[in-house]
Amino acid sequence: MTESVATLDNSTDDRVRVRLAVTGMSCAACSSRVERKLNRLDGVTASVNFATGVATVDAPPDTDPERLCETVIAAGFGASPLRGSATVVDTGPEDRLAADLFRRLVVALLLFFPLADLSIMFATVPSTRIPGWQAILLALALPIVVWSAAPLHRKALAGLRTGATSMETLVSIGITAATVWSVISLFARPAPTREGHGVWSAILGADSIYLEVAGGVTVFVLAGRYFEAKARRRAGGALRALAALGAKDVTVFSSDGREITVPVEELTEGRRFLVRPGETIATDGLVTEGHSSVDASAMTGESVPVEVGPGMAVTGGTISLTGRLIVEAGAVGADTRLAAMIRLVEEAQAGKASLQRLADRIAGVFVPVVLGIAAVTLGGWLFSGAGLDKAVGAALAVLVIACPCALGLATPAALMVAAGRGAQLGIFIKGQQALETSRSIDTVVFDKTGTLTEGSMTVVGVHPAPGVDEAEIVRLAGGLESGSEHAVAAAITGYARRDGAELPAVTDFAALPGLGARGTVDGHAALIGRSVLIESERVEVPEELRRALAREQRHGRTAVLFCVDGRAVAVFAVADTVRPSAADAVARLHRLGLRILLLTGDNARAAQTIADEVGIDEVIAEVLPEGKVDLVRQLQSQGHRVAMVGDGINDGPALVAADLGLAIGRGTDVAIGAADIILVRDDLAAVPDAVDLAHATLRTIRGNMVWAFGYNVAAIPIAVAGLLNPLIAGAAMAFSSFFVVWNSLRLREFRG
Repeated sequence: MTESVATLDNSTDDRVRVRLAVTGMSCAACSSRVERKLNRLDGVTASVNFATGVATVDAPPDTDPERLCETVIAAGFGASPLRGSATVVDTGPEDRLAADLFRRLVVALLLFFPLADLSIMFATVPSTRIPGWQAILLALALPIVVWSAAPLHRKALAGLRTGATSMETLVSIGITAATVWSVISLFARPAPTREGHGVWSAILGADSIYLEVAGGVTVFVLAGRYFEAKARRRAGGALRALAALGAKDVTVFSSDGREITVPVEELTEGRRFLVRPGETIATDGLVTEGHSSVDASAMTGESVPVEVGPGMAVTGGTISLTGRLIVEAGAVGADTRLAAMIRLVEEAQAGKASLQRLADRIAGVFVPVVLGIAAVTLGGWLFSGAGLDKAVGAALAVLVIACPCALGLATPAALMVAAGRGAQLGIFIKGQQALETSRSIDTVVFDKTGTLTEGSMTVVGVHPAPGVDEAEIVRLAGGLESGSEHAVAAAITGYARRDGAELPAVTDFAALPGLGARGTVDGHAALIGRSVLIESERVEVPEELRRALAREQRHGRTAVLFCVDGRAVAVFAVADTVRPSAADAVARLHRLGLRILLLTGDNARAAQTIADEVGIDEVIAEVLPEGKVDLVRQLQSQGHRVAMVGDGINDGPALVAADLGLAIGRGTDVAIGAADIILVRDDLAAVPDAVDLAHATLRTIRGNMVWAFGYNVAAIPIAVAGLLNPLIAGAAMAFSSFFVVWNSLRLREFRG
């Protein structure tokens, strides 16, 4: 068993780190309960990530993993060690949980509406009772309160066995008490005599049939649990997307030189492997043979592919675009940069997962207090000489009026409306945590490539030599570059074809890795590339083109020279262009009093050019993913509340580490999975809109919570005094839920 545990960090001689997959957690309070249980063990420090279902435990080296698992199981949850270097937990259990909750919710909904109508009618108007009316009500109610509510009952029983209470405890007891007393009312109590007349006298004297209350509570709570399970399934998306970046198989060389494809897990340090054009580089290593353009944006954020050759380092998870490489593995498994990035995301998520939802914190005190009040009410009425019927009715009224239906709706109702309104505005808010952390954001950090910029290379300037026809030069350059897959070549080819122009064919084409390309176009010898290539060919460059080249490079753009028949005829400037909405979005954030920074893996000159264009004063460039996380944490250590806006794989860890992560919706799955808020529309004005919507939603949730909790507190004394018929309590609870929903619906009017 010991070898199946993944040891991630032996940072000290007397500590090891093991990880456990924890199942059965339904809310943040559950992860806190597991954490407390593990931390009570001698020498153990544990952190439980509710989003991914992983418990990370630092423990003495002689700690038995079985003991850790048994401790989690004793707390009412499932546990097993994570094997090997596994990082992402199997999502099958979460998928099955969501599917099971959905089935139970559908059944409960279909039966609840006729149950509510008939239950109230039969209770208040006895003349409507038909033969077998009791059986009709039970046939509608029992599937809801027994089968649909079974997960709530199981969770409540598991908590009680370990001496813990939760919202499920109060919900389960309320459902059970209402059902049991309704059955008693249906079969064991004589029909009441009514001396009054009218609607109110009928309601106040109605039989104690509360099956619709039990069914309604089940429906509302199941709905909340279902949407929570779906959200949790998405929460681990960043880790799954990161893990998917890695190669699954790798081509290695046998002792006799043959190429063999093996699982990447079998790759060992120092072994040579082959990377073909278009393939993902399997692991970090050193190029021994070949040249290629490598898309390294996953790790660096650099928009232009990197040219690599013998003796140069490459990183696992990046993609070879143009050439065939032979690489010697330098780091494998958990030691690669991709694995380190996965750990960054996991650790950052674990820090966030320790936050408990407000409703769970209230439940920790509220639930046992309500149970105590109900017990005291029952005993007090019996001690005063009142009959059992009066005592049970008063105690049941306490449980029903305190049942947290509105409290359970306070958050999901507001989130549901905000999600709908946000979708109309191109904004997707993942959950309450994003709202809680947004209230005090004072610093916004922007990624550059793909966030402030379009994320693709385009031609931003063509500078022909004096007396040269620009249109003809563009046509010839486009024809030459059509033979290359390089990002700069694709930009020039696309520019030449922008008006549907036909490009001439290129012959004798040759790519010059890291330098440019040559070929024959329309009978002309054509050459394009960096100035070092042109100089090596002894081509004379006119002063006008030299000045244009230097000017474009000062602005952080990629500039190449184009030569025809041995003569330099033009400079092409290629760059990643700024989004049209970027400057206005930055200005709006400045008006909100927020500090704005630009953080990028690109070079300093290109970063400063973009910052000047959009109005950002603070720029930090040439930063790797771990550096982005370090900067976010440094700002947080200085007391700042940080929002991070990004789109790339390399932004994932920083998006998670930030207090509020906002991802551009057309960005990578990693960024979208890691962020708290997704900006779907292709407009950076969505960033200030998202902050405003988050604030408005949080204010609504707070109002809902104040009403729901205040209503319970105010109504409980009335129920204790025996002045509240449980049926009226059920109606009041329904009105409280209606108020919460109405208050949440006001978010539909949010304008941004």
